Amino acid sequence: MVHETGYYDLLGVSPNASAEEIKKAYRKLALKYHPDKNPSEGEKFKLISQAYEVLSDPKRRDLYDQGGEQAIKEGGMGGSSPMDIFNMFFGGGGRMQRERKGKNAFHQLSVTLEEMYNGTTRKLGLQKNVICETCDGYGGKKGTLEKCSNCKGRGVQVKVQQIGPGMIQQIQSMCSDCHGEGEKFNSKDRCKNCNGHKVERKKKILEVHVDKGMKDGQKITFHGEGDQEPGLEPGDVIIVLDQKDHPVFKRQDDNLMMMMNIKLVEALCGFKKTIQTLDNRTLVITSQPGEVIKHGDLKCVQNEGMPIYRDPYERGQLFVQFQVEFPEKHWLPEHLMYQLERLLPPREDVMITDDMEEMELVEVDVQTQQKAHKGEAYEEDYDAPRAGVQCQTQ
Repeated sequence: MVHETGYYDLLGVSPNASAEEIKKAYRKLALKYHPDKNPSEGEKFKLISQAYEVLSDPKRRDLYDQGGEQAIKEGGMGGSSPMDIFNMFFGGGGRMQRERKGKNAFHQLSVTLEEMYNGTTRKLGLQKNVICETCDGYGGKKGTLEKCSNCKGRGVQVKVQQIGPGMIQQIQSMCSDCHGEGEKFNSKDRCKNCNGHKVERKKKILEVHVDKGMKDGQKITFHGEGDQEPGLEPGDVIIVLDQKDHPVFKRQDDNLMMMMNIKLVEALCGFKKTIQTLDNRTLVITSQPGEVIKHGDLKCVQNEGMPIYRDPYERGQLFVQFQVEFPEKHWLPEHLMYQLERLLPPREDVMITDDMEEMELVEVDVQTQQKAHKGEAYEEDYDAPRAGVQCQTQ
């Protein structure tokens, strides 16, 4: 029994979600609410990261399920920073690397299962900062930089705010005039192309090659294609693949799973069925007469799963799980039931004695049952007698 569901709700997953579902949910939300993409969503990004840090660790998740957020706090959980969690998840660089190199930019690319099966090339248009060609990244006329009078060259502003009688608070923020540089140009000396920002915004088209067999969450890195900044090596653009759900096939590593409905006569007497593959081939699968297929049985077609990444001539398996459709009620006239029974395996005889009670099975009224459950919850609050599940009146 889960004590509370706050962390699960933040990631948009159910309390019984698998580790892979939690990982995928965090990936989508972290890319969506990252401060570089949504500067106003810093608090949301922090909460998402905190939830993932707990739920991705089996011991912490178990502790949270038993006692909620309070149990995590009392357990002395050592919290990591949201950016550290993001970098560990996406493979970001360390602090020293970030000082020499610009930030990496992450973009999510939705791809279909067909594209992962066959491989594809997608064009992705991105907006990026590039060094201004007019001023060569200087920002204005060379030799005309002046110390910022607003921040006295420190790059930061300090505001003093009174928060109570005899209590003040100092708030430090980046200087809005020089954007933290400590120096700025006069308007007449500022580069007219970049307006003194040293960089200009340009569109870049990237060709993203999705190779056969790539997986959900796999990263494709374009080195040095991130935003440019004077004095820093450009960061990377990292494309994170997001696999769309498929109406027929479900992927499990290098294998494919599908459900197949068959009639009762097909389950008992054999069948021929066709399967349309992800590369538009048609497979014919056959069950021989007398080879009984039970409801829920799992069969396998060898070498018809996903291509193996970087070894596409090898493929995983295609698993087919069967669902047997039984005929509707009274599908066979009663006088023919005897003939059918003669063909089927014999039923088990039951010895009935005089002290036994014979009862009749009736259909369950689902709507009445649901109302009864709601009634139970209401009555428990008032310690009233509980209503039971009802059957449909014949």
